[in-house]
Amino acid sequence: MPWSDQGGPRNQNNNPWGQPGGPWGQGPGGGQPPDLEELLRRSQEGLKQFLPTGFGGGGLAILVLLTLLAWLFSGFYTVGPNEIGLNQIFGKYRGKTQAGLNYNLPAPIGSVIKLAVTDRNVTDVGFREEGHADGRRRNSQAVRLGPEAPEESLMLTGDENIADVKFRVVWQIDPSKPEDYAFNVANPQTTVKAVAESAMREIVGQSQIQKILTADRKVIEPACQALMQKILDDYHSGVLVLQVLLLSVDPPQQVIAAFRDVTAAQQDAQRMRNEADAYANRVVPEARGAAARIEQEAEAYREQTVAEARGQAARFEKIYDQYKNAPALTRQRLYIETMERVLGGAEKVILDDPAKGGASVAPFVPLPSFAPFQGGQK
Repeated sequence: MPWSDQGGPRNQNNNPWGQPGGPWGQGPGGGQPPDLEELLRRSQEGLKQFLPTGFGGGGLAILVLLTLLAWLFSGFYTVGPNEIGLNQIFGKYRGKTQAGLNYNLPAPIGSVIKLAVTDRNVTDVGFREEGHADGRRRNSQAVRLGPEAPEESLMLTGDENIADVKFRVVWQIDPSKPEDYAFNVANPQTTVKAVAESAMREIVGQSQIQKILTADRKVIEPACQALMQKILDDYHSGVLVLQVLLLSVDPPQQVIAAFRDVTAAQQDAQRMRNEADAYANRVVPEARGAAARIEQEAEAYREQTVAEARGQAARFEKIYDQYKNAPALTRQRLYIETMERVLGGAEKVILDDPAKGGASVAPFVPLPSFAPFQGGQK
């Protein structure tokens, strides 16, 4: 046995502890366990060796009490204005706290997780922005496209073509469900990126490439955002999708030149069609206006001619009525009026007829004044 004295003489009680009554120091009738008060007394004496001189049992109680109070006071914590605190007791979720001073049992019993629920996060799909890590908070409008990720951006369309789609997702923790974000999703950044890529592939896979290349972003972006939010809500991820920004939609690099030529031809055709429509819209009204003007002028000329003819006919009828009353006088008046119209504006010389008693003069024809010589010609 280990306690044997290697053949040496044993004590008179024949026990290896070398004292009567065994290890407890009892008398010959040993084997009985020691008194509990004795054990406490010995433990207290041993503890006093490590305490300052004069530090008795009351001081030990005060030390324990202060230690307990300090441990309890360590459970106070503050939550920032952009944060929400999640309390845990033995690792189990017990509720959330708002901004300000709050309390939870300190470690190792309790713990607190603080989440910045108002900070915006960014996830890029199909590219990596230069100078920023994926998910870092930054201006989502000023985007500098960095290295491409074709394994993410190349997507199959509904007409079996390939489109190169690069977009950005802006999201944040849902303030109403931060516990879902903390406990239901192991890697939120990876989850949001996978959901974004899956949602965009579903939308692209249901459309033709020509419509995707020419479609308005206001159609694709809200559709992708709604689908992402639905999937994330089904996962109980606690993620709120704020915006989806479609940065570029292009065909693959191998055929981008041909697609650009097709797009340019379609744009030229549309431009020429618009120009033709504009020309037609300008010429047709002008032609219609000219036709209406000619019709109105013809109508006015007809009315004027008919009115003049009717006036002349009425005048002739009135003259004829007067002619029937005095034919000689009427003829004389008509002759005089006619000669007045014919000779009224001409230069003339009136001579009396000598046969009728007029003066006998030599007839002459007055010559008009000649213009002065100009260039040797009269």
